[in-house]
Amino acid sequence: MSDNPNSNKLTDAELISLVLQGNKQFFGELIRRYQSQVASTITAMIGNCEEVEDVGQEVFIRFFRALETFRGESSVGTFLTRIAINLSLNALKKRKRLLQRFVGLSEKNEYAHDAVEVDLSESSDIKELLERALQKLDEGIRAVVVMRLMNGYSVKETAEILNLPQGTVLSRLSRGQKQLKDVLSKSNYYG
Repeated sequence: MSDNPNSNKLTDAELISLVLQGNKQFFGELIRRYQSQVASTITAMIGNCEEVEDVGQEVFIRFFRALETFRGESSVGTFLTRIAINLSLNALKKRKRLLQRFVGLSEKNEYAHDAVEVDLSESSDIKELLERALQKLDEGIRAVVVMRLMNGYSVKETAEILNLPQGTVLSRLSRGQKQLKDVLSKSNYYG
């Protein structure tokens, strides 16, 4: 929020001009004016999740960096909406890539067995979704999926730890990947 109590009486163009003159505190007023519009746009695009705040912050960071080149050919709201939609689409693509990598799927090979451990620490939303999806798998299949895809064990190591033939590990992994794909395809997170 701006320290200037009269900043809410200034136009967007006046606020931008002041920010460009070095009065960066006026940028807070622009954020205040448009934060709910930006949040609504992002929520409509990616769903109501923790990522909304991160994407929203990035929208305003990008806008701040673009202020010098902003010509006012469109309204600030329209410009921010474009940024919000583009960043939301990027977030959805990233989410889909993470989930596809997790379940080991690719367009060329639906049952890829060379899955590696996937770092899900960046997105607790995706991690929670995957944990819920994993709970829907049978225990034997879930054990294989967790060991291969979450813990990064090889097929051979998984077979040894679970005392199963490697063929059974591969079979359960394929079934688990298919079941995960089915569960995840019904969510907002995976297309």
